[in-house]
Amino acid sequence: MKPKNTLLSKSTCMQEDLDEPPPTGGAGLLSNGLATTTTSKPTEYFPLSEQSSQFRSIYFPGVPNDKWSDWKWQVRNSFTSFDSLEKVLTLTDDERGFKEQSLNLPIRVTPYYAALIAGQQNLQPLRKTMLPTMDELVMSPGEESDPLGEEHDSPVPLIIHRYPDRVLFLVTGFCSAFCRYCTRSHMVSKKDKMHAGTPQIDRAINYIRQHTEIRDVIISGGDPLTLSDERIEYLLNGLRSIDHVEMIRLGTKVPAVLPMRITQKLVDMLKKYHPLFMSLHFTHPDELTPETREACIRLADAGIPLGSQTVLLKGVNDDSEVYRKLTHELLKVRVKPYYLYQCDPIPGSAHFRTSVAKGLEIIKNLRGFTSGYAIPHYVIDAPGGGGKIPLLPEYLVGNENGEVVLRNYEDKLFRYPDYT
Repeated sequence: MKPKNTLLSKSTCMQEDLDEPPPTGGAGLLSNGLATTTTSKPTEYFPLSEQSSQFRSIYFPGVPNDKWSDWKWQVRNSFTSFDSLEKVLTLTDDERGFKEQSLNLPIRVTPYYAALIAGQQNLQPLRKTMLPTMDELVMSPGEESDPLGEEHDSPVPLIIHRYPDRVLFLVTGFCSAFCRYCTRSHMVSKKDKMHAGTPQIDRAINYIRQHTEIRDVIISGGDPLTLSDERIEYLLNGLRSIDHVEMIRLGTKVPAVLPMRITQKLVDMLKKYHPLFMSLHFTHPDELTPETREACIRLADAGIPLGSQTVLLKGVNDDSEVYRKLTHELLKVRVKPYYLYQCDPIPGSAHFRTSVAKGLEIIKNLRGFTSGYAIPHYVIDAPGGGGKIPLLPEYLVGNENGEVVLRNYEDKLFRYPDYT
């Protein structure tokens, strides 16, 4: 039996990549609600949407453009409590109705992403993905903290080796924003978990080096783009030194919640390590702002193929028109809709999970009604470690007299000769 993966422990974590949040609490707000300011060196130009500009002028009036566009400032000033959020949002009784200590996953929202939520209705889709409610405390049958059984497939810390030719490399337990439906909430929920230390990373890379069947490495976490440029390059350089590693993938939600992290310096470094692919995590068309578009365009211009892994969420994107709009907006910035995931059964996720029939309905309403590039694979990541299982509407009706009977997108039947 493979040893259980301890993932990231306090003794092996390092914090050199990112300063801790300021002692004043989430968002760096003073008692009067105004933002604190500090001096910093200028950052490169990054677009500023109207939403961001208005939000910043109200809640961070002393913060200049270059500070707002500094990704480390965004992380340090993230909202990490109900008290800090209530300075910029009107919380509902359901959101305010329980102690934060009872949460399995802490609160973390960047100022940039809070600007997308502020001023919207309580049922606004993006708000549901970031702000916990009482529903999160309700356990339902079949829910588990590690529903995919990843810890059972971990031969060494940081490595998940489930498929024959590829591994998942979990380099950090930190994210710049905590999605309430996170599959790895059991991993990113501990306050003492930051980025993996060099000894852990080296041991994981050595495991990959010793297993010549591994040709594909997916770097994930947490979010690997919350590491410093130097630490990311250390990872990529180590993996590229292994002859049998053909491709490297980075999984990240940073372009959606922290787009200013995609600096020109980062992009120039990443493109040295092709073939490099990136799996982004977009949830709703409201996330496609001028800032996120700039981030995606920079990555695409660097020759990095981009795909979006979207989780199907009740009341957020479980509408055919909403999801179609998301796919169209993604394609406009050269992001291919790659996976539509059925929501994993983590503890307290029943209010997010749709029926499988709803996912099949969305795929059916896409096929034939939009570009083929806009249609993702609809999959269930099988509980217990079964891997991704693709699902499709019933297009193959049957076989009659040497012909297959097919149903097209208009529900019309057609026959194809199949004599072999």
